[in-house]
Amino acid sequence: MAGTNFVDYVKIHCKSGNGGPGSTHMRREKYIPKGGPDGGDGGRGGHVIARGNAQFWTLLHLRYTKHIKAEHGESGSKQQSSGAIGDDKIIDIPLGTIIRDAETGIEIGEITKDGQEIIIKKGGRGGQGNVHFKTAINQAPTYAQPGEELEEGWVIMELKIMADVGLVGFPSAGKSTLLSVVSAAKPEIADYPFTTLKPNLGIVPYRDNKSFIMADIPGIIEGAHEGKGLGLRFLRHIERNSTLLFMVPIDSDDIDKEYRILLNELKQYNPELLDKSRLLAITKSDIFDDEMIEDLKPELPTDIDTIFISAITNKGISELKDLLWNKMTEPVI
Repeated sequence: MAGTNFVDYVKIHCKSGNGGPGSTHMRREKYIPKGGPDGGDGGRGGHVIARGNAQFWTLLHLRYTKHIKAEHGESGSKQQSSGAIGDDKIIDIPLGTIIRDAETGIEIGEITKDGQEIIIKKGGRGGQGNVHFKTAINQAPTYAQPGEELEEGWVIMELKIMADVGLVGFPSAGKSTLLSVVSAAKPEIADYPFTTLKPNLGIVPYRDNKSFIMADIPGIIEGAHEGKGLGLRFLRHIERNSTLLFMVPIDSDDIDKEYRILLNELKQYNPELLDKSRLLAITKSDIFDDEMIEDLKPELPTDIDTIFISAITNKGISELKDLLWNKMTEPVI
């Protein structure tokens, strides 16, 4: 998506460094013309390393980075001096990033903690110098090990947002409006489908100086698990949310049916998503009076806790925060 500052997918070619060769040097001094082998070991080649950095929320800084290369290890030298280790290349990435081999699809690792490091491409080991090959039979070996070769290849980095609460709903369900009311986030808001084209995060203040992170995920439509609409691109972000807040507007033709469609899309994408805590918020409830809301209650889903809210009038917002906090902090059975 051109013009966005949120990037959650990059493909980069990573290349580590060759290990330096061992030295075949023979000790030669004025009064020691045949001193024997004294070749040092080669230095290790530099690694390409991914490091978690809590200050990053997106892969934007890697958007135009296509090649990352570590340094080669240096050769061993005389007097059993080891060659210098090649400089590692460290890539800072946001928490919640999964790294995969682009060719095989195999997961290399997952960054979940600040400062956590994963070696993406390992530098070659340095070769041993000739001093290691001296024996009683061969006291002047003229050979040494070459350094190991580097590793290289394309890797995919895929960010899955780590948030406490993920907002799930069809386009124009009021997700962005709710996020703007309960946090300082300023998502784009308009009354047309797919206003939100990238996930938005907001820190929601709670009682006693507590807070939690809420993520506004772009709207889901029926068939999203097959790639329809914004599809698979954003469904993956829901995997990292501990609690799911389903949102259906009160003027929907069939609230229960709409909720079931949303639930089915998550199930088809990843059945494990149904194990998460979830809550249903009926949005835009300011357009119904109390009597109309009471008449509507028998038609609501019975297998999920439900609350009526209005981000415009703040109806039910405090109660919603309480329910979400209880969902997030309830013990896992």
